Amino acid sequence: MWQDFVAAGTTSDWQTPRRGQHATGIALTNMSRSLYADHYNGLVTKGEPTYEPAVSSVDFPDNPNKIVITDCSDDSRWLKYKTANGQLANDTPGGRHLINAVVRKQADGSWKVSGYGVHEAGTC
Repeated sequence: MWQDFVAAGTTSDWQTPRRGQHATGIALTNMSRSLYADHYNGLVTKGEPTYEPAVSSVDFPDNPNKIVITDCSDDSRWLKYKTANGQLANDTPGGRHLINAVVRKQADGSWKVSGYGVHEAGTC
């Protein structure tokens, strides 16, 4: 899901079909809203964050249907730029963010992120 979000952010393509390949529910809604806001405000995102995901819990280990993933992502090299002039959108340097994500098994057997929370910089 994050790779899809990073790719869409390079053009702020809030309608890309890739959004729904790995996200559903509130995760998909939040991703779409964020991309639309950047599009509306004339922003794109360049670079790429780093990830350190780890499974923190599994519901029904013998037949799981929900997994919680904890991540520490560094977005200091994944910044927003103004499309009008290519300049940085702000002087916020980014940092390491705690992320908690819920991944659920879908009816077709695939797994999709259904919700996530990104905490402020410096939380991990």
